[in-house]
Amino acid sequence: MKRSKADEPRGPGLIDFLAAVPDPRVNRTREHQLLDILIIGVCCLICGGGGFTDMEIFGRAHRAWFRRFLELPGGIPSHDTFNRVFAALDPRAFLDCFVRWTQTLRQRLGAEVVALDGKALRRAGRAGAGLPYIVSAWASANGLALGQVKVDDKSNEITAVPELLRALDVTGCIVTLDAMGCQKKIARQIVEQGADYVLSLKGNQGVMHDEVAELFAALPLEEIAAGRPVPDAACAFHQTVDGDHGRVETRRCWCTADVAWFADREQWRGLASFGLVEAKRETNGEVSVERRYFISSLPGDDAKQFLHAVREHWGVENRLHWTLDVVFGEDQARARTKNAAENLAALRRFALNLLKNESSEKKLSLRSKRLMAAWNGDYLKKVLGV
Repeated sequence: MKRSKADEPRGPGLIDFLAAVPDPRVNRTREHQLLDILIIGVCCLICGGGGFTDMEIFGRAHRAWFRRFLELPGGIPSHDTFNRVFAALDPRAFLDCFVRWTQTLRQRLGAEVVALDGKALRRAGRAGAGLPYIVSAWASANGLALGQVKVDDKSNEITAVPELLRALDVTGCIVTLDAMGCQKKIARQIVEQGADYVLSLKGNQGVMHDEVAELFAALPLEEIAAGRPVPDAACAFHQTVDGDHGRVETRRCWCTADVAWFADREQWRGLASFGLVEAKRETNGEVSVERRYFISSLPGDDAKQFLHAVREHWGVENRLHWTLDVVFGEDQARARTKNAAENLAALRRFALNLLKNESSEKKLSLRSKRLMAAWNGDYLKKVLGV
């Protein structure tokens, strides 16, 4: 790296972490430095590019700019080189780099919701094989992707969750998962890592789901919601109402610490409450109501916190998955060779975190930040942190 002292970051920056990623190539095949390949790749994604051909074109178009701080001993890599390197790169080592770097951006916030959820890479599947899925961790209050693990299809998401959790520092956080992650081993691991959990109940926990549904069916929910005193009904309640563009959404949450009756409670480490969340949507005179049930290690007397955790988990769809698809075009990505799809997905999350972390242009949308970075080399360096 060719950087003057004036350009040095105050602490370790992205370049410092990427420089430590192990190079999978043997020495005699290294015409281009791994760090140069990764930096050109992430800059391309920041500025609106997508695949490996875009990376080559972007690098050639910005060759003089990159030479200010990269060595580029072999010039700008070809698209085939980008493809080969990302296909060979160890995704676990790349994940470790991503997690360690993200921790330098993340502010420590009490009881932050960390949502784990899977997303398909729809164009990255191979003929005769299932769609690859990326299970991501999203820190809601920080607005950062914390890490990811790839699985071969949705049914294997459960195998990725423990691995992803082990890579993360979730101490003091509330970890949320959909029904796929509602497993005794996962609940135990979350508690052992110093966090709380809110897990969705569905058909994969059929008996438990039915028993929790019966518990709430026996409670005078409307009386509790109205704030009327109900003897022998230890159940907390909280409600939020939001409206925009002609749609009104009312979310109501009931939660209770009444878990002593549950026969398998000792098998669920930290189990302290059950919850019911009702979402009522009114759009153009049409009304839909959906009820979901949850188990949690949170206390059963704080329905506001319970509902907040559930809502933040639902938010991962809009704040992470929607952004990756609509802003970064992840659904259209076609990288399929070996580890290429997983590593390219990780690089998108690098780019997303860099854009979100850049605070000098707070009023700009992500799209506008990407345009400014593409048009202004000084701003791109600011986003990159060099």
